[in-house]
Order: sequence, then C-alpha cells, then structure tokens
Amino acid sequence: MGNNSAGFNINGENHEFAMMKGTEGPDVVDIRKLYAQTGAFTYDPGFTSTASCESELTFIDGGEGILLHRGYPIEQLAEHSSFMEVAHLLLRGELPTSDEYTDFTSTITRHTMLHDQLRGFYQGFRRDAHPMAIMCGVVGALSAFYHDSTDINDPQQRMIASHRLIAKMPTIAAMAYKYAVGQPFLYPDNSLSYTGNFLRMTFGVPAEPYEVNPVIEKAMDRIFILHADHEQNASTSTVRLAGSSGANPFACIAAGIACLWGPAHGGANEAALNMLHEIGHPDRIPEYIARAKDKDDPFRLMGFGHRVYKNYDPRATVMQKTVREVFDALKVSDPVFDVALQLEEMALNDPYFKEKKLFPNVDFYSGIILSAIGFPTSMFTALFALARTVGWVAQWNEMISDPGQRIGRPRQLYTGPTHRDYVEISKR
Repeated sequence: MGNNSAGFNINGENHEFAMMKGTEGPDVVDIRKLYAQTGAFTYDPGFTSTASCESELTFIDGGEGILLHRGYPIEQLAEHSSFMEVAHLLLRGELPTSDEYTDFTSTITRHTMLHDQLRGFYQGFRRDAHPMAIMCGVVGALSAFYHDSTDINDPQQRMIASHRLIAKMPTIAAMAYKYAVGQPFLYPDNSLSYTGNFLRMTFGVPAEPYEVNPVIEKAMDRIFILHADHEQNASTSTVRLAGSSGANPFACIAAGIACLWGPAHGGANEAALNMLHEIGHPDRIPEYIARAKDKDDPFRLMGFGHRVYKNYDPRATVMQKTVREVFDALKVSDPVFDVALQLEEMALNDPYFKEKKLFPNVDFYSGIILSAIGFPTSMFTALFALARTVGWVAQWNEMISDPGQRIGRPRQLYTGPTHRDYVEISKR
C-alpha cells in the first residue's frame, strides 16, 4: 500500500481508503465511504479508535505526556498565562495582544450578570440540590432569556452566546453554592478579575468587604486553565453531538454539563479526596499502598494514573507546585492534607508505581486544593464545568463553522431478535 491509502479485505474483496494526516498525532483512515463501498460498518465502542471530527484546538499525546492548546504547551500556559488569555486563545485562535486582551476581558466582564428573573429560578430547587442539577437547569434555561443569540447560522450571535456562557458560568456556579448554604446571592463586581470575581461571589457576604487572596486567586486561575479543554472527551463529544442537530448553544452546553456530572468523567477529584479521608492519617499509608498492589483487594488509589496519559499527566506537574503554595498561604494543618503530600512522595518513589506508571494526576491535586480553599466536594464538578465551558464553546463554534459538518448518527452492531410476526395476546 502507498503512504496515502490503507487496504482492507472485507467479505473477500480488497478495498482501499485514503489516509488523512494531521499536524500532530496518528494518521487517520478516511472511512466515510466504507458502508457505501462494502456494506459494512466499523465497531468501536467508546470511539477510542475513531476520529469523530477535525479540530485545530487541542492535541494530546498520552504516551509522551503532552497537552497543547493551539500548539502551546499546557505547562507554559498555566505558568505564564491567565484563564482569560487561554479563553481568547481557544475561542479566537491566538493569544491576544494587549489591546485584544483588554477588549476581551471587558466584554466578558460586562456579561457576568444574570437576568434578574433567573434569581427566582433557583427557588424551585431544594436547598440540598446538587450544584450540577442546578447548573443543568439554569444553563438550559438561558435560551429562554437570551433569544438574540440563539441563531447558530449567524457568526455574530454565536460569538455573543459564547461570551455570555463563559461570563455567566461563574455567576451561575456561585449562586448554586450560595443557595445551598442559605446565604444571599452577590452580584458580580466588575473591578475584579474573572477568577477573583468568582471567589468573591462564592465566599463573600454582603455584611463585609471580601478581600481576594492573590495566592488563592492564582491557584484557581491555574485550575481553570488546566481544565479548559481536553480534546474529544465524553462531555465535549456530547456538546458536539447535540450541536450537530442545530440545537441552540445554551442547550448544547447544558448537555455537556449533564455528561460531565457522571462520576467516570467529572467526579475523579472528589473520589481522590474521599480516598484521602478514608486513609485518614499518614501512619496508615503503607497499609493502603499494600492494598493497592494486591490485585485481589478491591481498593484502588484514586487520582493516580490516567486513561489518556500513559506517562506523567503534564497538568499534574503544575499542580504539584500550586498545592504547596496554597497550603503555605492558608497555613493548612489537617491530617488529610498530610496524607496527600506523603502519599504523593511514597508513590513517586515506589518501584511498583513507577513500573505501572501510576503517577499522581491533576484530579489528585485539584481535589485537595479545592478542599483547602473551602469548596465542598459537591462543588468540584461544578467548578470543572465552569472551566470546561471555554473549551465547549470553542469546540461548538469550530463544529458549526465547519462546512463539512453533519448531524451525528452513530451506527450499531444489532444483536437482537431477527424478524418475527406479531402474535395476538390471547395466543402468547
């Protein structure tokens, strides 16, 4: 076979299909004409070997531990950039100039307030409602309030909707937290940064001024950057699939939030923190490491290893430094956090974990950082959704702008009964 095609023998006949080459990553076999030419489908549960789209946004090389946003390494962005810069990069294609940055942040800031009628929407939820349930409902309801940005065929309306979603998500998440704890909602403060404003709306109270801790603000900004986009994962693919039908952007992002809510996707950092609580004290770490090595023991170390990264998670490198900065700034004194730091050190130096490449991932660090800052575990996935909204809207915009975009229609391998005739109920 030539370099530009791949050959397959299907039902005794040879067929060739074109190969597509990206700027990074594996080549792709173009099987769009497979069914027409052969009468066969491919079988790929979970789409783990299927490229469902062409994208210029994010590239991951799990074997080498690489994550790039439009070519920029995540480590450089997390260390030197800001979440608003990364949002501009993903949404508009390039890092902003000084003037572009000022214009972009000003635009986002002016969209942070919610329609006042949405305040009443929260009253329909129980006080103990999960924040993700609230976010699914409120984000989906935005389309009922912002009719002027639901025409997906209008590029200007698409961009307005994107700005609104990025801007309002911190307000929606903060209000979900406030509602749960019975405190009054705080309006956004346009003098603060995107992340600082979120911290104030979450932890501030009307009775006194809220002073943003710059160390915590920087840590949260890094967490947002590290969760901004992650290629074609489950929730991103959900947003694209919903968007392929022509659904409005608010409905598409609500669908992404619903998918992210699943514990296999967005709940990993909560699971990691629960594990640390279960261990409880540094003295018990050797016992749990021994259990983790025992294949007959159901216990697993949560927050170690990653489905995509077969080497070290590049996002975890940044979080290693951040977790210590937060602990120092808040003067954290808690056995659970001591467990985290000692478990990290022991796992990194244990030959078993090195051989299995079970390194701490971003979820291990983000969970303990968010807990130290004061977020309850129920808010962890909501914060993930807040940050990932940037990636979702960028992916959605890219899909809608693609002239080759079609409605998603996965196929199946049917294994049910073959044709049979209806039988009257009295004769069954």
